[in-house]
Amino acid sequence: MLPLMSALKNEHTKRILRATGIRPPTARHGTTRPYRMSALQAAGGYLVLGPYRGPEIPRREWEDLTYTTYATDPATFFAPVTSATGTLELKGFWEYGKADLEGVWTENAGKCPALVGWVESIGARFGRVQLLRMSPNTLRECRWGLHLDDNNRGNPESSGWIVRVWLELTDDPASVLVIRPAEFDRKGEMRIPLPATSRSSLIRRRCTTAVSTPGRRCGMRPSSASRAAPPWSAGSAASSPE
Repeated sequence: MLPLMSALKNEHTKRILRATGIRPPTARHGTTRPYRMSALQAAGGYLVLGPYRGPEIPRREWEDLTYTTYATDPATFFAPVTSATGTLELKGFWEYGKADLEGVWTENAGKCPALVGWVESIGARFGRVQLLRMSPNTLRECRWGLHLDDNNRGNPESSGWIVRVWLELTDDPASVLVIRPAEFDRKGEMRIPLPATSRSSLIRRRCTTAVSTPGRRCGMRPSSASRAAPPWSAGSAASSPE
């Protein structure tokens, strides 16, 4: 039964599920009006930043954290470093009437000081900060998982558009971040390699994303508001924080 379920995770099945409403999208392309960084807009919704050059991040900072998961995705585990309430939970900030900008450190934060320091070096407000631990998957399964994130629900127009930044922690040269302008736009697909310390910034309601990895891997994703001139949004990797 498991091989059959895995085989059904393909784009053809996904199209049918979308068309019938059995598996609706979790979010739709955003139309709200907060400021968007011109560099991200011009690049199509994502930027590949320079590699992390800060203090060494020991493996214990991701191996010793407390992870949890969604019942709908048993192959991916999340270690909340912040949450809306400071508890180890995965609920959206909007469930507490908050924008994804007011992250409260969880008990995991005390176990990963280098990662906390990197998040704080961004110099902007941040919301969800999570580590993701993924099981191996295929490119076919990755494309099944392509999705938009709902980061800007409840985000006031006085704030910048909330974007995601990705920091890769493990080193698997075959891992890639798959990006499409639209869920089924195969011609527009881009694949960004994910070696250790690589970083990407994403407008997650401008493009759909997922990760393909042949090995077990771990990465970190904080969400942050893009103000008029945050230190890492000037359009080049050299202007991003170490």
